[in-house]
Amino acid sequence: MGELTDRSRVWVGTMAGHAQPGGIVTAHGDREPMVVPGSVHGRVAREELEDRLLVAGATRAAGAGDRFRQEQPDPERTCFERDRDRVLHSTAFRRLAGKTQVFVYPADHQRTRLTHALEVAQVATSVARATGLNVALTEAIALGHDCGHGPGGHASEDAFGEFLDEGYDHARWGADVVLAPLNLCRETLDGVRNHSWSRPSPATPEGCVVSWADRIAYTAHDLEDAAHAGIVSLHDLPRDVVEVCGRLRGDQLATFIHAVVDCVSRNGVVGMRAEVADALAALRAFNYERIYTRPESLAQSDAVIAVLRALVEHYAARPETLPAPQRVEPGSAAAVRAAVTYVSGMTDRYAFRSAVELLGWDPARLPQGIDSYVSAAPVPPAVPQSRSSSG
Repeated sequence: MGELTDRSRVWVGTMAGHAQPGGIVTAHGDREPMVVPGSVHGRVAREELEDRLLVAGATRAAGAGDRFRQEQPDPERTCFERDRDRVLHSTAFRRLAGKTQVFVYPADHQRTRLTHALEVAQVATSVARATGLNVALTEAIALGHDCGHGPGGHASEDAFGEFLDEGYDHARWGADVVLAPLNLCRETLDGVRNHSWSRPSPATPEGCVVSWADRIAYTAHDLEDAAHAGIVSLHDLPRDVVEVCGRLRGDQLATFIHAVVDCVSRNGVVGMRAEVADALAALRAFNYERIYTRPESLAQSDAVIAVLRALVEHYAARPETLPAPQRVEPGSAAAVRAAVTYVSGMTDRYAFRSAVELLGWDPARLPQGIDSYVSAAPVPPAVPQSRSSSG
């Protein structure tokens, strides 16, 4: 067996921390920064501060929050801070790291559904903080907004939709099925359920902020990912769009964030003036035509749908083989719903591996990763980073 390295010995030596006078243990042996004793603000003090600082119409935290199952308030955290932590530590949130944003099997520097959620949270909290809205609620909604996505991106909604009478909408499924066990506040679940523009308006301004932040974030970063992969060129962007928000992600984010902040501060409405909204819409339309609906993307979607439908059919016919065995009639509506619930929670790799190992699926029929159609192309030049601090 090899011997411990010097680094390992140093690390092992930190097990107990450092004893200080008065029976206190600190992390570092030298003098550490101090604060004035008694300066810690618990939940009640922060609720009072929040009530003074937030604008009229912002959502206030109160006690344990409005939850389906009543709970005792947390002594340190507001109800929305608690929601944010529950989402962050949930299995559903962690699994987003293995779920498609745009590209199945993305390259190392491209977004996953998890990094998308983090970027949405950055955009949304920037707006909320600047406009006097509830940052904790905004972040909780943003982090949880895509937890209802299945493997393979939006194609999973088409795959699962045929099995459910009400269809499969990732926003509604995320709030009502995936995140339901966390017992989140009504306002948080409402923001998740209604973040998509095709849904009814969220009940809180914080939820409306996340709706805009979602579109702002994915429009900018999906374009950047595609440019890095050589699928599109930023020089192909329409000139009138570039004149409004620039070519680079950081400049685009800065433009759109400032536009929402300006609209809220001037009008009290979560939106942006028409000129900037038109630029955002044009960018999204460019992505739709050049990225989302290009032949390789449509082929990827078809392959995802085929795999997921086959997995649902397999488990619906054999509900006893689910990890939590279901005592329901094979092929019944209950069995189908249980199968959709299980398969929708899978990561991309787990779903596709299951198709091969469980169903004998031909690997050639699986969705192809981005490397399969860009590996032969010349390496695209690096996209320069914007000087904007908003990126």
